[in-house]
Amino acid sequence: MLNFLFVALGGGLGAVLRYLITLANIREPYQFPVKTFIVNILGCLVIGFVTGLATKNSDMNPRLVLFLKTGICGGFTTFSTFALEIDTLLKSGNFMTAFLYIVLSIVLGISTVFLGQYLATVK
Repeated sequence: MLNFLFVALGGGLGAVLRYLITLANIREPYQFPVKTFIVNILGCLVIGFVTGLATKNSDMNPRLVLFLKTGICGGFTTFSTFALEIDTLLKSGNFMTAFLYIVLSIVLGISTVFLGQYLATVK
């Protein structure tokens, strides 16, 4: 039951952090969803870093890992919003922007997971 509490607290914190980014005054050129993109790439970096730390430190508290990975990262990242924004871009005829957003999100997302893991294990 305590694990549920850690996930809920982390998820709430992650969601609030995501909301704060949506309030940021960031220009979104060509209808490219910059804020969601930043959230997803940052979330990938963080989840990679936490995973790397947990791998490096086998004595890391499993509840802390649950709080950070499932809770904060789960509440922070926005894949469903990403999918909806792709749908909106396609329906509005912004095919190139949609394609660029998909490719950059996937390539940078996966790359930053690797980067986060690497940064967590560098001595």
